[in-house]
Parts: sequence; C-alpha cells; structure tokens
Amino acid sequence: MSRVILLNLLRFIALVFIQVFLLKNISLYGLSTPYLYILFILLLPFETPNLLLFPLAFILGLTIDAFYDTPGLHAMACVLLAFVRVLFISITVQKEGFDNEPEPTFSLMGFRWFFTYTLILTLFHHFFLFILEVFRFTEIQYTLARALLSSIFTIFLILISGLLFYKNKERK
Repeated sequence: MSRVILLNLLRFIALVFIQVFLLKNISLYGLSTPYLYILFILLLPFETPNLLLFPLAFILGLTIDAFYDTPGLHAMACVLLAFVRVLFISITVQKEGFDNEPEPTFSLMGFRWFFTYTLILTLFHHFFLFILEVFRFTEIQYTLARALLSSIFTIFLILISGLLFYKNKERK
C-alpha cells in the first residue's frame, strides 16, 4: 500500500512541476493551452475512496491555482473532474474487475477504453474551466474553441505519456 501512495505522491509532484514550469508558458496562438496535471486524477487507482478522491482533486486544483493566479478555478474544475470520473468508472468498469486492473492506465485497460475515458473527462474539465474563466456569453465561441483545442492538445500529451510509460501486459 505504501508503494501506491509513494507512486502517486511522486506523480503529483512531477505533474505539478511539469505544468507550472514547462506547460504554463506554452500556448498555441492563444487558443490552446495544455493542462497535463489532470493526469494525476485520471490515473488514481479505481479503489480510491471518494472521501480521499475529492480532497486530492481540490488540493491539486488549489496548487495549480496558486501558480496560475486563478483563485479557485482549477480547484472547481478538478472537483468536477473527480465527480465525472466516479460516474464514468461506475458505468464502464465492473466491480469485480478492480482486482485485476487496479489503475485506469493505457496498458491495463486498453487503448479504446483509455481514450474514451480521457476524452470525456478532459472535455468536461476544460469546458468547465474555460467557461468559469470567461463567465460571459458574449465570448462563447472563443471560449468553446479554446476549450476544444486545449482538450485536443491535452489528450495528445496524455496519450503520448501513456505510450512512453506503456507496459505490455496481457488482459483477460
């Protein structure tokens, strides 16, 4: 159990570091900004209790908010992401499958499931984040374009990182 905690602690630190010191300054034409830090929430084990999942998502969001000077926006988006994660996993994964597949990773769950999981959760996070950031309907087209393009960029980076750390394991 301590190995899982240590792995997730290192993942938290590494993703926040990458987001704050590398990806914060990357923006494609002012429309697309990657938010790779959400990978921490996406890769938490299936059996993470909700009483731990939601505070972890909130702490992750507050940490990013501290570096981005966005009071509470990322925290709210991360808590929504955790909520959608719980719903998605409860719909798509059978309870008895937790023993064989402890984490929702690319190598354990397969490409199709992981891509769908990443796509849906990233879209929810980004749309909510950008709509909260602008918070007016006069710029809805620009906001939706930013959310969609940032989601594509983020999903691309998540899939690349999944391929980099891919472990070939047989599924049952």
